[in-house]
Amino acid sequence: MSDTYPRTLQLHIDGEWIDTGDRKVHHVVNPSTGQTISDLPKANAADLDRALDAADRAFPVWRDTPVNERAAILRKAAELMRERAPDIGRMMTAEQGKPLAQAVGEVTNSANMFDIMAEEAKRCYGRVLVRPAGQQSFVKYQPVGPVAAFSPWNFPVFTPARKLAPALAAGCSIILKPAEETPASPIEMVRCLIDAGLPSGTAQVVFGDPAEVSSHLIASDVIRKVSFTGSVPVGKHLLKLAAEGAKRTTMELGGHAPVLVFDDCDMDKALDLLAVSKFRNAGQVCVSPTRFYVQSAIYEKFATEFTKRAEKVQVGDGFGDNIDMGPLANPRRPAAMEKLIGDARSKGADVRLGGEAMGDDGYFYRPTVLTNVPLDADIMNSEPFGPVAAMRPFDTLDEVIEQANRLPLGLAAYAFTENLRTANIVGDKVEAGMVAINNLTVSPGDAPFGGVKESGHGSEDGPDGLKAYMVMKAIHQS
Repeated sequence: MSDTYPRTLQLHIDGEWIDTGDRKVHHVVNPSTGQTISDLPKANAADLDRALDAADRAFPVWRDTPVNERAAILRKAAELMRERAPDIGRMMTAEQGKPLAQAVGEVTNSANMFDIMAEEAKRCYGRVLVRPAGQQSFVKYQPVGPVAAFSPWNFPVFTPARKLAPALAAGCSIILKPAEETPASPIEMVRCLIDAGLPSGTAQVVFGDPAEVSSHLIASDVIRKVSFTGSVPVGKHLLKLAAEGAKRTTMELGGHAPVLVFDDCDMDKALDLLAVSKFRNAGQVCVSPTRFYVQSAIYEKFATEFTKRAEKVQVGDGFGDNIDMGPLANPRRPAAMEKLIGDARSKGADVRLGGEAMGDDGYFYRPTVLTNVPLDADIMNSEPFGPVAAMRPFDTLDEVIEQANRLPLGLAAYAFTENLRTANIVGDKVEAGMVAINNLTVSPGDAPFGGVKESGHGSEDGPDGLKAYMVMKAIHQS
């Protein structure tokens, strides 16, 4: 790890890579060891003003660059990301903790997003309206303008790619603020863009105190669009800031995905898929299956077999061999797990597996299975964002639909059934931005990704994700 992870990190502003200098720093920690591995410079107010000025100057140049040229740069960046994926993946594992194979896979999947958006930009068609002779009306799409984008630590490359790729494909300039916990891997993605020929100032990366950076950037008249992935409380705060300038927003906020397991499902298929997905990235996934509602006739068997599979999950340093799950990302997460699981236990839930931290170093937590969890337990109402599955039985379709929809969140939902009528009702009635039936695919890259209710608004990915960075204009001529 030490041979790959940079000892010091940099900002990228107005075409320049900027060292720490006399700036304040954030100490980057390896969550597998709890040890500091690098120092990250924090942007000051002058840095942010410089980034805003550069984004303002770069926007008209990039906007007027022919779409084929923009697409070629994005495709070249994707090629560089694939070439550098092993090194970038090692940086990600060092700073975020996920197993190395998963980290490298995240980088290559992110490269695919640049390819997708490079092609979508060429197909962003307007339309011509029917008018009498001598008149003409048509609709066209244009880039919204400079973007401020904020991304979290759980997917340090893929989530920023979801913002960089469509914004740049649309013709926008962008200032990206990734998470301070996981800076090196998104920095290297931006480096791929720069090395691919992206003009100076078009994509910039800054770090700092999240509240200070977000308020400074969003308040600027330069910024026309805000894109955020993160928690509901922070998203609501940024929406208030954006409202002051009537700025367009895309908000991908928290989830608490229900899993509806019916007694006519292919149980082995459901178990094999869910036991792997639940503990992917240590459960630190906004679409992670979390609230398991299992029909009463198969509830006990499902819980027993799920627990057997969870027991086989190999937990350890992401650089180790045959590791399925790494540590939680920071010391706050094990403490949050302890609190939620303790509350559930005190209210009558059974701890079938786990429920405790692991080891003396780092932020490891045992895969956890809770059964018979009461509805008033905090974990059934607040997103755990950790390696814990909370289960309870249900009897009827109407009952489980009500339970799936009872929270103010609605990002992803999952169902397993071999009954077509049940599948159709679930797809129609469950209040979520994405519903997967008999699979766990909610992020294929060419389909809209986003939530409803307090899980946010707007979509990422596919043509909808591209148009989120564009404005629609009607032009009428006589």
